[in-house]
Amino acid sequence: MFTYNPFSELTAFISPIAMQVYVVVMFLLVVVGTLLDVMHKKSAKYFFENAQAAQKIAKRKIGGGEKAAMAVKTLTSEVLTSSEFDNQKRRLSHLFTMYGFVLFVVTTAVLIFAYPTADTPAPQIVPLLWHLGALALCIGGYWFWFGIRADVFAEGKKWYHLVRADMFIVSLLAMATFALIWSILQSSGVAGWDKLFFALFILSATFLFSTVLWSKFAHMFFKPAAAFQKRVIKADGSREKLPPDFDLTDPEVQAMYPDVPEYMGKNPPNMGLGIKREAPNHY
Repeated sequence: MFTYNPFSELTAFISPIAMQVYVVVMFLLVVVGTLLDVMHKKSAKYFFENAQAAQKIAKRKIGGGEKAAMAVKTLTSEVLTSSEFDNQKRRLSHLFTMYGFVLFVVTTAVLIFAYPTADTPAPQIVPLLWHLGALALCIGGYWFWFGIRADVFAEGKKWYHLVRADMFIVSLLAMATFALIWSILQSSGVAGWDKLFFALFILSATFLFSTVLWSKFAHMFFKPAAAFQKRVIKADGSREKLPPDFDLTDPEVQAMYPDVPEYMGKNPPNMGLGIKREAPNHY
């Protein structure tokens, strides 16, 4: 079943050209939605002005080679392995969702453009990866939604409480879930129901890709830029005008800030993890 290409059977009532046009339109909707989001939130302007301000107070100049190395580290750390997540469960959930989404979208495009009909059978690995991508997306997404969804514990909100910020994850999960159900029903030869879930699959996918301006879809493009800029300001010493990490037991630091020994003593205790000391699970 997982090696079955569900799109090859669609040519009975949908032409390959129509499917390909749909994919192109969805891609353009993401591009336009992201550009409108950048214009509306002025994200690019913020990053540019923030970088310019940081350069003015930088304590050292960073060369092109060092910036390239930072870009590679950002790609391998924050992007490919999501190292910014301290919570390992949240990190694994995000990785399942991210790689599942990328695999699902890429293999969908491959199946529709390269193997649109039964006359051009796809290698078994391609539909297998399509199903595994949708499955990984569901595992990561449902794990996040029911187990570790943001502010479920911190604010006591129920899993069924929906807000506009949930548009992205809900439509993403709906798309992957309906796609899997449609494929299973179609490969099993269940008449009627497969068309219903195909329609739900297309409806949820259209909603996902057409609501970029109002959902959190575009943030996946901003996060790498923000992570890279964070590395730069640490390296050049600008630190967004924040003070460096001081050793409070250092006599020079205590001379600079005399209120430290006055209120905390000359050997201040380690304040520990602070807010990270305990998970927010009091609800």
